[in-house]
Amino acid sequence: MEFLRPADWREALEAKAEHPSAVPIAGGTDVMVEINFDHRRPEYLMDLNRIALLQEWETDGDAVRLGASVPYTRIIEQLRGPLPGLALASHTVASPQIRNRGSVGGNLGCASPAGDAHPALLAAGAEVEAESVRGTRTIPIDAFYTGVKRNALAPDELIKTVRVPVADGPQQFSKVGTRNAMVIAVCAFGLALHPRTRSVRTGIGSAAPTPVRARAAEEFLDAVLAEEGLWDSRAALAPSVVRRFGDLAAASCNPIDDVRGTARYRRHAVGVMARRQLRWTWEEFRTGQDRS
Repeated sequence: MEFLRPADWREALEAKAEHPSAVPIAGGTDVMVEINFDHRRPEYLMDLNRIALLQEWETDGDAVRLGASVPYTRIIEQLRGPLPGLALASHTVASPQIRNRGSVGGNLGCASPAGDAHPALLAAGAEVEAESVRGTRTIPIDAFYTGVKRNALAPDELIKTVRVPVADGPQQFSKVGTRNAMVIAVCAFGLALHPRTRSVRTGIGSAAPTPVRARAAEEFLDAVLAEEGLWDSRAALAPSVVRRFGDLAAASCNPIDDVRGTARYRRHAVGVMARRQLRWTWEEFRTGQDRS
């Protein structure tokens, strides 16, 4: 195994073009585990820690452009206001030591269905900026996950930034695990209300081969909110609406039985989280704490 250490972004792109099989590493919180357990033995490792632009973030109009290597700790400390869902998800990542090193870019690169950032990114409607020596392209988050631990990146591409819309309404995230820290999610759920576009988005983790949205639940709730004029009246949601939303979210899962939980339990837990988050976010919206 050879070790590449580019000094800047251009050098990193050139190295990736020359060695498409090179595995990028910054925090290494997923990659090094696989290497240490001999589950993976890449021909090349590419250390991106010297590339400063990957560790920066900036506000770009109505969105935050988040460098691929910005650690979870900084998201929690600096971006809780504009990106509340992603900040909540960042809180659940492993331990403080890992949150100091791990990043959203690493989560996306590994594309594990259990990655904590994915439900929040799906709910927010994020976009991934990928770059190679051939140029730059933007990949909508809905098109990014292509299979179990597979993503839409070309072999010569690296993730540069993740563009996450600034929240204009309440967002939530929660996950179920076998303990309260240092745990891979049994399942996870994220929800974001978007008052500006009068829409709802969701994200489900660890309950399908890839991170997915509960589209049927979203469409149902979008229709109810529009038909009953609830975006304007901010009236309480009927219990039957909350219950149906949870049922549809659970039905959107395609889970498996494994050592962390059964498929049946995962579906049940996603439904519970969906109902709870809908009540929490709608109450926050009703009381005027939204960002629209």
